[in-house]
Amino acid sequence: MLRTILIVGTGGFIGSIMRYLVQVFVEKGLTSTFPWGTFIANMVGSFIIGVVFAVAQKGNLLSAEWRMFLAVGICGGFTTFSSFAYNNLSMLKEQAYGQFILNVGGSLVFGLLAVYLGMILIRAIL
Repeated sequence: MLRTILIVGTGGFIGSIMRYLVQVFVEKGLTSTFPWGTFIANMVGSFIIGVVFAVAQKGNLLSAEWRMFLAVGICGGFTTFSSFAYNNLSMLKEQAYGQFILNVGGSLVFGLLAVYLGMILIRAIL
């Protein structure tokens, strides 16, 4: 159990740093109030988790530890659902309904599409 916690925690540490860097670089110089950094992190994380689980389904290519490190740790730290929820609540409070709908709808549709594309990519390669 302790080993799994350390594996997930290490992945989460790396994923959180990656998420922060994406937000900083994506939103640097943008004047838009739309949370582009969060949106992109969620889409990339969704794609990566699709790739991880597709590789895991191929048999012995990915151990349980690697799956935990990549999917739960890195993707869990990298994707930003809590920030997503906060950003959406802020948009609702500011009555930015168009941006709210774009962020919620876009995240759902493109997140599902990104997971699917990640799985398709691995199926095509392996």
